[in-house]
Amino acid sequence: MRRREFLSVLGGAAAASASWPRASCAQAPTMPVIGYVSARSSATDGPMLAAFRQGLTKTGYLEGKNVAIEFRWAEGRYDRLPALVDDLVRRNVAVIVTSGGEPSATAAHAATSAIPVVFNIGGDPVKAGLVRSLSRPGGNLTGVSSFLSNLAPKQLGLLAELLPNAAIIGVLVNPELLGGETASLLTDIEAAGRAAGRQLIILKATTADDIDTAFEALVRQRAEALLVSPGAIFVTQTQKLVALAARHALPTMYFRRELVDAGGLISYASSTAEGYSQQGIYAGRILKGERPSDLPVVQPTKYELVINLKTAKVLGLNVPPTLLARADEVIE
Repeated sequence: MRRREFLSVLGGAAAASASWPRASCAQAPTMPVIGYVSARSSATDGPMLAAFRQGLTKTGYLEGKNVAIEFRWAEGRYDRLPALVDDLVRRNVAVIVTSGGEPSATAAHAATSAIPVVFNIGGDPVKAGLVRSLSRPGGNLTGVSSFLSNLAPKQLGLLAELLPNAAIIGVLVNPELLGGETASLLTDIEAAGRAAGRQLIILKATTADDIDTAFEALVRQRAEALLVSPGAIFVTQTQKLVALAARHALPTMYFRRELVDAGGLISYASSTAEGYSQQGIYAGRILKGERPSDLPVVQPTKYELVINLKTAKVLGLNVPPTLLARADEVIE
């Protein structure tokens, strides 16, 4: 090889080698991470997660392809939520999504004012101090509110229609709901009970053992029906609730259709799928650059009455035709 050719090749190699460090150090864009924290468990959040992922996909985000999700589960223990949220904040996730009611959202609200938070709660987010208004949240939080606690009078009325001769009705509540929701819920239920001429037995539960104790009290006091109000503990203990209601032949109204799918008798609530899908859409829109302060809190557009006829037959109940006609779904 001639000297000029050798120098030319050597110079080309040097130029190429100078570019190698830059090429080897180049990194693909970092995949955004959504932090998902729930007061419930991975076992109970399955339907919610499916709807959430569906909504996220509508905005162009597919888990594992262009977005990652970090999951944290409190397993019905609200006292675990602050540490779980703090861990997500330390990891500097792009968005925090909360599930399982006000306690999850409140923990996120207390932990960060910088990371966007998309909640899904059953109460009033303004009353709970999460947002300034429903139309203009104003801070780093927005999301979905199903206003489940407002449905208690309607649920009690449906239960009374199903059981016109039930004079004593138990009400199972979770006293750990924040923002005054428990007190407001009880006030509304007690007023509805008086209007319907029914005696109410109010029982509180925060643990699985509390649920056992509550059913023992219901049996002693001869309750003829039960209304289960919103609470993550009641979702994580779905099988226990359904089994105890069946064992004691206690017709029960639930606040989520998932408990009726599991064998419960009846539920009246907003659409779970609709709410969590909207939560996924909001998470995707925020990843694309929109601000939570500009995204209004979404309220339900659909309420579902679901009746499990199979369970009704086991309990020896004849569901009134007028109630069946109004049902959105009848499980046979």
